Amino acid sequence: MPSPLPARAEAVVIGGGVIGTSAAYHLAEAGVDTVLLERGALGGGASAHTAGMVRTYFPGDPYTGQLAVRSLNAYHEFARRTAAPLGLKRLGFMALFTEEEQIAEFEATQHAQKAAGVQVDLISAREAAGINPLLSERAVLAAAWSPEAYHVDGLDIVRGYAAAARNHGAALFTHTPVTGIDDDNTVHTPRGGIRADSIVCTAGPWSGEVASMASVDLPLTPRTMEMLFTDVPPTPHRELPMTMHAASGLRIRSWKDRILLAMGAPKAGETRTGWLGRIAGHLGSLFPALDGIGLHRAWTGDFDASPNNCAFIGEHPTRRFLYAAGFTGAGLCQAPAAGEKLRDLLLVKQPE
Repeated sequence: MPSPLPARAEAVVIGGGVIGTSAAYHLAEAGVDTVLLERGALGGGASAHTAGMVRTYFPGDPYTGQLAVRSLNAYHEFARRTAAPLGLKRLGFMALFTEEEQIAEFEATQHAQKAAGVQVDLISAREAAGINPLLSERAVLAAAWSPEAYHVDGLDIVRGYAAAARNHGAALFTHTPVTGIDDDNTVHTPRGGIRADSIVCTAGPWSGEVASMASVDLPLTPRTMEMLFTDVPPTPHRELPMTMHAASGLRIRSWKDRILLAMGAPKAGETRTGWLGRIAGHLGSLFPALDGIGLHRAWTGDFDASPNNCAFIGEHPTRRFLYAAGFTGAGLCQAPAAGEKLRDLLLVKQPE
């Protein structure tokens, strides 16, 4: 028989992905009586369906960059704090500019990026091709290069935070979906109800649904992202940085002997064949060695997207309902900072 829920907790965290386990860890470490509820397995949602990269440069978005810098610093301290090594592997991140307006926007925001702690510089097309030899120098005008980007296994982050949260006294319940939330913050599940002094919503693409149970409006739109593998390229390639085409959002990076790539998912009314054709067109023009290469589904996942792609981290003004959602697939990059900000909100501290 599964263990019953406690009757009450100071904080009930809903969602056991990278954001939820970070929140549970930071709350429990601060001495908060914490219970986490996850509808499936820990890390079984969006946290498991990513490109496995943490980076600090987000074009045009120094606020997200500031959270990502804070989070990357925490990841470098992760083993000391949680006793779980992450094995961060530095690859770097490059954004390719094919339009003069993109270069002008970069230059207009570079000071704010650096003020946020983001290491990023404008480099020439030749320098970009030197960093990623698959790139055609003639296909781009310039690029932004940020060396502070690392490969990491998102499930290692989830497991590390979960184990550390338990070590600090948190109780984590998997396969326990939330079915309702009362006005007094009683959270209902198939295992029974639990009264929460504070609810912390970190349910990824289901955050809007969870919030609506508490009569809280979070303007989130679930968005599908599909990752693809190429065939093994005809000639071996060295390990590549994550490289993004700013105009289309196409992103590629090394994955063992293949290339992992993503460019959203088919648009409304677009066939999958048409979408794959768009991807193939960009690949062929930007990376000639990949022209005509076979593409295969790697995995598909849903992500929670905010209207401007910046995460919502806050608290409802009239009830103890906190939330961290809308990370648009960049939750790994911001999870430590999100957990710290939720902890500070719950403890009625001013975030740093």
